[in-house]
Amino acid sequence: MRLGRKALAELIGTFALVFAGCGSLMVLERMPGALAPAAVPIIFGLVVACMVYAVGHISGAHFNPAVTLAFSVARHFPRRDVPAYWLAQISGAVLAVFLLRLLLPAGAHYGATVPRLGLVQSLGVELLLSFFLMFVIIAVATDSRAEGMMAGAAIGGIIAVGAYVGGPLTGASMNPARSLAPALFEHRVNVLWIYIVGPAIGATVAALTYEWVRCPSDSKSAGGCC
Repeated sequence: MRLGRKALAELIGTFALVFAGCGSLMVLERMPGALAPAAVPIIFGLVVACMVYAVGHISGAHFNPAVTLAFSVARHFPRRDVPAYWLAQISGAVLAVFLLRLLLPAGAHYGATVPRLGLVQSLGVELLLSFFLMFVIIAVATDSRAEGMMAGAAIGGIIAVGAYVGGPLTGASMNPARSLAPALFEHRVNVLWIYIVGPAIGATVAALTYEWVRCPSDSKSAGGCC
């Protein structure tokens, strides 16, 4: 039952992320002038920050299958719980796009991430963006020396930065669930692998890298490490 409640929190958080983020992209298409394009990265960052504060203490606020995978590989999350989190995250994302389709005026796009570079370059961009996202997440989530009260702001901030930098290049997904849901509705699955493989590798490498560079918590040296 406890896992079910955590999974529900993940579903709600991922739903909010996709509903607000992809919803803002859909509004841009369907209602020109109603929203400034520059606001979209901020919306993605803000909604994640808000949901981290809302349910981070319940589920850990992953909202991202790649983040769940990385936490599991780094042994900060039980592997047996990974499928439940993945199911909740994907379900929340699909439900969000489904409701957006019902609520907003008809249009051709649902916020799908589309690479504007070559396939290898796009994979590299998603990998790097996901690396920095996970590096921030695992630092503020697992290291007691990090400023825990600022976790939401830090995570939301790095998402907004990633969206500003990578948005024009690949859509700056950094999240397989965020890309999967609109891709299904747009029937655009041919490049979906980029947004699954890139975030998965980038997040996992980031988690393992932070575990390697993590300094002992009782270090007293000026630099923080013995």
